[in-house]
Amino acid sequence: MKIFVLLGHTDVDTLSGALADRYQEAATKAGHTVRRLNIGDMSFDPVLHRGYKEIQELEPDLKTFSKNIHWADHIVIVYPTWWCSMPALLKGLFDRAWLPHDVFRFADHGLTWAKLLKGRTARIITCANMNPWILRFMYGSPTVVLELVILRFAGVRARSTVFGPSERASEAAKQRWLRKVARLAQKGR
Repeated sequence: MKIFVLLGHTDVDTLSGALADRYQEAATKAGHTVRRLNIGDMSFDPVLHRGYKEIQELEPDLKTFSKNIHWADHIVIVYPTWWCSMPALLKGLFDRAWLPHDVFRFADHGLTWAKLLKGRTARIITCANMNPWILRFMYGSPTVVLELVILRFAGVRARSTVFGPSERASEAAKQRWLRKVARLAQKGR
């Protein structure tokens, strides 16, 4: 399987970075072909300055991101949950690179659209500083925008894994999370 891993945290020396590393290592060891980008190493303007009224030229790193999305059978996005959502830079990446005629295309009547990434799957892995069940009950899923609105809109069938509370997690809990990520990676899930 062709797997694209995106670390959506700007700092690789974090729990998110360790989870992305573990996924990449286990997937590679299981025989999958893996490509990876770390958002902190990418250079792009995350602001869509004129909305979709004008074409804003994609920077090389956004073109690489798009090529990896189209190349992959399975997409893995790892990030910390901040304010019950993804970090702003990760949202800006999708604002800039998730474009009409590339990942979706509206029908002429504007009521429906073609999902140009149909057939792909994704795994969203996020860490929250709150118990995942309490977080979901109080605020809803921290992955809903990425999972349902962004990925599914383009035809990607996504599932999420939420770990927490991350800041107070014991070393034993972190090791359990890393083992779970490795099992997902081995199966290409």
